[in-house]
Amino acid sequence: MPSEKTALPGTLLEQTFSLSPSVLEKVLGATLAKRLDDADCYLEYRTSESLSLEDGIVKRASRHQRQGAGVRAVAGDKQGYAHTDDVKPEALLEAASTARAIARESGTTKTVAVRAAARPAQDLYPVALSSVQVPTDEKVKLLLEIDRAARAADPRIVQVMASLACEEKIVVIAKADGSVVADRQPLSRLQVTCVVEEKGRRETGSYGGGGRRNHAYFLDGGLWKTYVKESVRIAVLNLGAVDAPAGTMDVVLGNGWTGILLHEAIGHGLEGDFNRKGSSLFSGRVGQQVASPLCTIVDDGTIAGRRGSLNVDDEGTPTSRTVLIEKGILKGYMQDRLNSRLMKVPATGNGRRESFAHLPMPRMTNTFMMSGEDEPADVIKSVKKGLYAVGFSGGQVDITSGNFVFSATEAYELIDGKIGRPVKGATLIGNGPDVLTRISRVANDLKLDAGIGTCGKNGQSVPVGVGLPTLRIDGITVGGTRA
Repeated sequence: MPSEKTALPGTLLEQTFSLSPSVLEKVLGATLAKRLDDADCYLEYRTSESLSLEDGIVKRASRHQRQGAGVRAVAGDKQGYAHTDDVKPEALLEAASTARAIARESGTTKTVAVRAAARPAQDLYPVALSSVQVPTDEKVKLLLEIDRAARAADPRIVQVMASLACEEKIVVIAKADGSVVADRQPLSRLQVTCVVEEKGRRETGSYGGGGRRNHAYFLDGGLWKTYVKESVRIAVLNLGAVDAPAGTMDVVLGNGWTGILLHEAIGHGLEGDFNRKGSSLFSGRVGQQVASPLCTIVDDGTIAGRRGSLNVDDEGTPTSRTVLIEKGILKGYMQDRLNSRLMKVPATGNGRRESFAHLPMPRMTNTFMMSGEDEPADVIKSVKKGLYAVGFSGGQVDITSGNFVFSATEAYELIDGKIGRPVKGATLIGNGPDVLTRISRVANDLKLDAGIGTCGKNGQSVPVGVGLPTLRIDGITVGGTRA
């Protein structure tokens, strides 16, 4: 298998999978032996490694390599899909036959002329040496340095946990029109968690980041030290936190990772499949006012190095910058090939799958709200009594209703326009589309998250990015333990 990022796409097909274009030609031809609307063959070779440290030692380390292929046949809105971890020609042809049988349509054989594998038009992650190629000893060394630095940062540290995960995925995607695209996709993530104890009270702080980067990303400029510093700061901060207030109040969201609320409470409702089926509150509302005029929301898979970015999506479509909501007006949805065809709109490069064993579906890449015109300090000053939420641990969302519950990991009282005591146990309770209409101020400080997001949908997980400027939401329900 070639190890250089610069390997030719044809080489990725032939040397990684030991296949020739003529094999793909036969597979697609077999898939299309009945009258179908679409078909593709997705080949994947993935190398992944993970290490985790606890109690000053690296307790777990694993390295896996897996390859396989999925063949899809599409007739109308029905998809036949078969996958195999054997990429020999006979196994691929059997998968094609199975997918075709599921799709069920009848017709005559169609000939497909497969073109040479092409390099993606964009290169968003030009990594010459991926993290999986870095010696494991160097990764262990980094985790041990993190442990020492965290314990030296504060005498109240009683436990340090750190994890490093990386992968390199080689994909080749052949489509029904005979086009073939190949891509090499790196991904790395580093997470640090610290536990502090004082007077019998224990609190935890966690921070991390990554993206489509290599191991040097964490070392250059000492980025890992920032992760340690933030993890310790959050843990110590929580030692002094008081119970969160409860009730309906104005809330200011800090910039960056708080975009996870936007992603979950609103983003999924803007994916093409939910809207084609009419199960989203945004269905049939293109061109209508669905949010405050201050809101412009974008999904962009073309930001270099970001965790959610891709040169091409998992159907071979180039990723793009898609404006979903502009100044409060719904402009469109995130689309894969199937839903874009059925809705008669262009595909946006949002067809994603967890692996070769999964069907692609419309998913987010990097989803965020654009900056406004206010200064962040002015947004905070505008709230007489409320909550300032800086980080979330995640939450629960009902796509059909838009109702959500999110738990804050870092939040503060807001009193007379000033940031007060840190609070614990705060939750935000509301409805995604309704929240969009309650945004009254948006600052000019858009920030994307550090690179830790993973999104789940229909049992599949994919890496994503989120982002948000500082903004104010009027009259949202805050769950807490103090009236």
